Amino acid sequence: MQQINWYPGHMKKTKELIQQNLKLVDVVIELLDARVPISTRNPQIDKIIVGKPRVIVLNKSDLANSRVTHEWIKYFKESGINAIPVNSLTGAGLDKLMTEVHNAAKDKMDERIKKGMRVRPVRAMIVGVPNVGKSSIINRLTGKKSAKTGDRPGVTRGKQWVRLKGNIELLDTPGILWPKFEDQNVGLKLAFTGSIKDEILDIETIALRLIEYLCEKYPEYMKERYKLKDIEEDGLMNMENIAKNRGCIISGGRIDYTRVAKVVIDEFRSGKIGKITLETPDDLSTMEE
Repeated sequence: MQQINWYPGHMKKTKELIQQNLKLVDVVIELLDARVPISTRNPQIDKIIVGKPRVIVLNKSDLANSRVTHEWIKYFKESGINAIPVNSLTGAGLDKLMTEVHNAAKDKMDERIKKGMRVRPVRAMIVGVPNVGKSSIINRLTGKKSAKTGDRPGVTRGKQWVRLKGNIELLDTPGILWPKFEDQNVGLKLAFTGSIKDEILDIETIALRLIEYLCEKYPEYMKERYKLKDIEEDGLMNMENIAKNRGCIISGGRIDYTRVAKVVIDEFRSGKIGKITLETPDDLSTMEE
């Protein structure tokens, strides 16, 4: 299995950009993928934004297991941070997000009024790893296509202030990953969800690992989606059975591993296999042991 280690120069610049502009904002919006809240939390962010009010967005909540999403909301609340489930494609949850941003900035705004300073928009910064939906959320909030979007990580570049509804100004930042993955499982989950460019990965191995995980944790979903009679102990056999059932066969009756890999990964990312969350709050205690 290849080591996943991806830290382009623009991500280093993004870290510096966040540090330089933190003093300009009242609230930090931390954007996570609801399916992998642990793996999409950049451990550097906690150190960089320490002391700033924060709101967490659990985006792509429509693709996640709703029961586990509620467990995450409870976990973050106990940590003193409000987390809002959002679907950036439909806009569900964004009104609540705006309310929480104002709530998080209330003390700062009240302080300005007491000092006789003019009332100004709440200033927020949005941060997160690539491909968790920042641009889609900004476009929803502004009601226009103000930020470049794409279905591949790394399309957002540079710094831009965007005026949002509800008297909020938002400083957008490009996606930021940490320099290396101490835990290769984190790298795998980011690969599963598309936060690492597919072009730099061994897509067949990534799909095999995903199939192994889903067959263990969500066997009924896999049986139903791919018409599997049984879940085999050998992950490769499951992959080959999926290929046969989906017609991913090349000349001579051989398995087209690349094609079946793309099928499973695409169907996982689009939610066609089912509403799946790969991490729960209980996993945190396991990781700390």
